Amino acid sequence: MRNEMMHRPVLKDEIIDLIRVRQPEIQGRVGEIQQQAKVDGVPVIPNETASFLRFFVKQIKAKSILEIGTAIGFSASLMLEAAGEGAHVTTIDRFDVMIRKAKANFKKLGVESQVTLLEGDAKDILPSLTDSYDFIFMDSAKSKYIEFLPDCLRVLKKDGVLMIDDVFQAGTVMHDRLDVPKSQRTIHRKLNLLYDTVLNHPDLTVTILPLGDGVLMIAKDVETVDLSQLEKKLKNNAENKK
Repeated sequence: MRNEMMHRPVLKDEIIDLIRVRQPEIQGRVGEIQQQAKVDGVPVIPNETASFLRFFVKQIKAKSILEIGTAIGFSASLMLEAAGEGAHVTTIDRFDVMIRKAKANFKKLGVESQVTLLEGDAKDILPSLTDSYDFIFMDSAKSKYIEFLPDCLRVLKKDGVLMIDDVFQAGTVMHDRLDVPKSQRTIHRKLNLLYDTVLNHPDLTVTILPLGDGVLMIAKDVETVDLSQLEKKLKNNAENKK
């Protein structure tokens, strides 16, 4: 589960110290989950990303939230706390050990009634979703982001926001493909396809933030986003693999 790229920050050390160390960590019972993750070596979102996520969810007053990648339930719990009364998080994960830990943490916090944990692969679950969401947080397999994008934008409400974590690949996302380790080239190619798809899309407003290993923020400006060109590319790619 270790993400080696998280430990190769693209910012100067003193800036990392300011936003990750000097900026207070999460307090209270949700903060206890953050601390336990450190002890256990579980790769939850770094403190600067957690602080921003809490701030942003509170400011946009999100009540219906979708998360892809539950892990131990830290970010879901953080978003619920920030969103306040009446909020609900639907979260997806396929790893049994993470699911067990997440359920235990939700029970400990007393938020079980505010969480729907869908167990299984997001590629199978996302197409079946029929609810709509104010905010979506995606922190899962980086090579799958581009494949999950169409369904995320389908269920995201107009003017809703999709936040995608870990999009810098430790700064190597802009390197030549041949300069990237072979084990990382699929992620490199698919992250660049993600950028190519959203950065100049007329139906989306997009910004990139240097938090952790990079955060991509995508606002949906219309009811239905035209992703026909992307869907053709993904379909052709799938057929070529057969």
